[in-house]
Amino acid sequence: MRAKKAALYALDLTEARWVKSTKSTSGPYCVEVADLGGGAVAVRDSNNAELPPLRFTAEEWAAFRQGVREGEFG
Repeated sequence: MRAKKAALYALDLTEARWVKSTKSTSGPYCVEVADLGGGAVAVRDSNNAELPPLRFTAEEWAAFRQGVREGEFG
């Protein structure tokens, strides 16, 4: 898993195509996601551009999405 994470963080995101979450249309938060290939994603807060994006393997992203569906975070 460490090698996968290291590979994701080694990627240059200069040309990444960021997509705003449909849940970020109102309020102070703006979450954007970029597809890194193979199911991996990068996530950033566009209101805090100085912070580096977080990067998730396909397995981590799938687990997060499942947790959201099951109400783990709300």
